Amino acid sequence: MINNQFTRRKFLNIAKLSVLFLLTSCKGLSKNFSIGFYKNFFPESFINLLPKDWKKEHLNYKEDNLNKNFRDKDLILINDGWLSRVKLNEFNDISDALFNYLDERSKNYLNNWELIERKKLYPISVIPYAVIIKNNERYKITNKSNWDFLLSRDFIGKMILPNSPRILISIAEKINNKNAINAIIKQDNIYDDINAIDWLINTDAVLAILPLTICEKYLKIDSRLSLVFPNQGVPLMWNFLLIKNNFNQTLLMNWIDTLLDKNSLNTLNKDGLYLPFNNQYIQSQYRDTSKSSRLFKRPTEECWRNSWSFSSLKKSEKVELEKIWKKSSAP
Repeated sequence: MINNQFTRRKFLNIAKLSVLFLLTSCKGLSKNFSIGFYKNFFPESFINLLPKDWKKEHLNYKEDNLNKNFRDKDLILINDGWLSRVKLNEFNDISDALFNYLDERSKNYLNNWELIERKKLYPISVIPYAVIIKNNERYKITNKSNWDFLLSRDFIGKMILPNSPRILISIAEKINNKNAINAIIKQDNIYDDINAIDWLINTDAVLAILPLTICEKYLKIDSRLSLVFPNQGVPLMWNFLLIKNNFNQTLLMNWIDTLLDKNSLNTLNKDGLYLPFNNQYIQSQYRDTSKSSRLFKRPTEECWRNSWSFSSLKKSEKVELEKIWKKSSAP
């Protein structure tokens, strides 16, 4: 009898402990927030600065239904070029406390969106495009050069350009030639964002136009390569944070506070990524080129001032852009 009672009591205690363990485990899992991103948009140093307890998931942006891909994620990191495919109304509004971190450049950029969209978008980084050139000792392209050099005979058929009509047209508009976009298209160049560096290194191609984060690591590998940021300005690529599932935005503020550490900022800057926050040290990084070298070259303050960003296209603007591109591409 005593043995039976002891066994029953022992069983009940074990059952209680099991339930307690299960509840504790579920509570722990509930804090394991998920963040989805396309890894090619960010340098490894940025990914490493994400909180360790966040579940990191790589997204496939080639899928037809991006929004279905986002459903079970608490946070999304997304490039400005993909926003037109996202249903922003499915995401939460950004708190005023988070917006207070942003600098004037970011706030002015957000003004290009409708208010209902603006409330959903949180700029988390900005990346300048760069002209990466092979053997520039011969071509002598510098920051003082304007974008007219793209029409040089030296570069005909030897450029790897962004596979984006919008970016190309925006650059062509800086060239002192009303037929610039037609001339560029007729040069028989390569349009390949993904394999641009391979083309540049392994063929007779001379230059490519790419986000700085992509260029940076190859400068350490191939001494023939160097960077140029025309003072006329360069296209800027923005990355945004989108929030779902009533995510606690205080956690984001805590994370941003860790990004403001000078060592973190220096690491990100060396990898070509700038943070868009109203912080004195961050803002100095947009101006200070005193440490500029072949391996660590950055846009001048003049270049930053003249650079441009892309917001969402209205339907009429998209039609006009397609019309310009079609006309320019005609034989």
